[in-house]
Amino acid sequence: MSQVKVVTENRRARHDYFIEETIEAGIVLQGTEVKSIRLGKVNIKDSFARVENGEVFLYGMHISPYEQGNRFNHDPLRPRKLLLHKREIRRLIGKTREDGYTLVPTKLYFSNGKCKVELGIAKGKKLYDKREAAAKRDATRRAQQALGHDR
Repeated sequence: MSQVKVVTENRRARHDYFIEETIEAGIVLQGTEVKSIRLGKVNIKDSFARVENGEVFLYGMHISPYEQGNRFNHDPLRPRKLLLHKREIRRLIGKTREDGYTLVPTKLYFSNGKCKVELGIAKGKKLYDKREAAAKRDATRRAQQALGHDR
């Protein structure tokens, strides 16, 4: 039985991208980074992942310095290595070489005490796609209200 504690979700990713599939990756962290993440002082809104030399790195994830960390603290925006199997990395290389695909973190969580990142293989939405999604949301909301199912 695995216990999963979600630390943060990247809702913006689902707004800006079509998430086609997700994969779980471990993340290499320094000591005080784990403590800051446990306190929820992390932001993955503007982050993305990139495959370089057969390794996957996460850029733009901001982990605030730990208050009691003094000299052991880390650079809040440093690139962090993600842990994946070689076959998964090869598959990601193939997917990201395709037109318009990118790797976006959608969730950061602890699973059995280990920090994990859920990466989404995503294709960017155009402005008209976003408008269409908003129109569908509004239509279903109006229908729910008309039926009297609002909370």
